[in-house]
Amino acid sequence: MSSDTMADTVHQYLDHLGITYAEIKHQPIFTVADAKSIDGLIAGQGCKSLLLTTKSHRHYFLVLVPDYARANIKLIAQLVGTPHLSFATSDELMHLLGLQPGSVSPFGLINDHNHLVKVIVDDRLVSQQLLFHPNTNCRTLSIQYNDLLKFINARHNPYQIINMSQQ
Repeated sequence: MSSDTMADTVHQYLDHLGITYAEIKHQPIFTVADAKSIDGLIAGQGCKSLLLTTKSHRHYFLVLVPDYARANIKLIAQLVGTPHLSFATSDELMHLLGLQPGSVSPFGLINDHNHLVKVIVDDRLVSQQLLFHPNTNCRTLSIQYNDLLKFINARHNPYQIINMSQQ
């Protein structure tokens, strides 16, 4: 699926839910450092989106943290009640969310038809205007926190808000 088609699917879904958003197009962004190139072009808090899994690869967590924060995977594992978490493979990312590395986003939940991914939200994102890729790293979408929760609820994925700043 082309990057334009993936973004259009996200737009249609958000429009269907009555969610407002802003978006810009840009060169592909793969890292937080790359994202500095769009500073000031769109309002919002940049976010990291990480797909983590348990040792058995039976449970998956999409972790959303501010782009300035370090994701303490040991702490996250403790807070979600599992002894170990690690990064999911690129095959798991494609299978579960239909995404390639570098374009991980909560909007990939559109492709999680079996609701296998639990979303973990860093509480520092609460009440913020947030920036995510709309399933392609050539665009950035700005959305209100409450609208992100509306999207997650519409996809029927469980979510948990946790304090990850206790590092």
